[in-house]
Amino acid sequence: MSKPMLEIKNFTKLYGGGKKAADNINITINSGDICGFIGHNGAGKSTTIRAAVGVLDFTEGEILIDGHSVKKEPVKCKQITAYIPDNPDIYENLTGIEYLNFISDVFGIKGKLREERIKKYADIFGITDSLGDLIRSYSHGMRQKIAIISALIHEPKLLVLDEPFVGLDPKATFTLKEIMRDMCGKGSAVFFSTHVLDVAEKLCNRVVIIKEGRIIASGTMDELTKDRSLEDVFLEVDSGEK
Repeated sequence: MSKPMLEIKNFTKLYGGGKKAADNINITINSGDICGFIGHNGAGKSTTIRAAVGVLDFTEGEILIDGHSVKKEPVKCKQITAYIPDNPDIYENLTGIEYLNFISDVFGIKGKLREERIKKYADIFGITDSLGDLIRSYSHGMRQKIAIISALIHEPKLLVLDEPFVGLDPKATFTLKEIMRDMCGKGSAVFFSTHVLDVAEKLCNRVVIIKEGRIIASGTMDELTKDRSLEDVFLEVDSGEK
């Protein structure tokens, strides 16, 4: 039976001058859900995501991951979450394998299990032969792949991604989507922002649309789209039509 994996309750984030980057946000994502987070640049997607994973502090509201408070139990939340920002910062002076071993150390993944998971994902994404190279020599797509692998090593209950498909080649994009589906089939949850509406429509079972810091539409994909495309729905609610 599914249970709440990410609960964002009455979350508000104020920046200088009293501007609300997020205004009373409420989102619930259950185990098994793949939820797309959609909106224009500056709508509040990254602000909400960064607060959800504990990177950005906030004063109003509550965020829970598998029932644990991001504020009160930050380490517990990070142990079961993986976050990939839109432009991952990776230690460029390490080789790919050194970086993956470092991340494995952080999450306590050791020995044979570590070797198996690194090999599995490196093979899947086709970067096994490049693991001995310095990350600073990697292309943007290669860096994105190593960031994804590092996020999957500890098998998170919640995978949070900000524009994850930017810079990935078609095969890697397909692979990542299959991994998302497999994770959710095993009881995890995925929450990701994207501008690629047709990908979200095919991949997600839930969608949240945000505009100027406020949620303007939320629900299952079937509830929101019915006989229309997600693009049609987005354009309608974005323009203020009912």
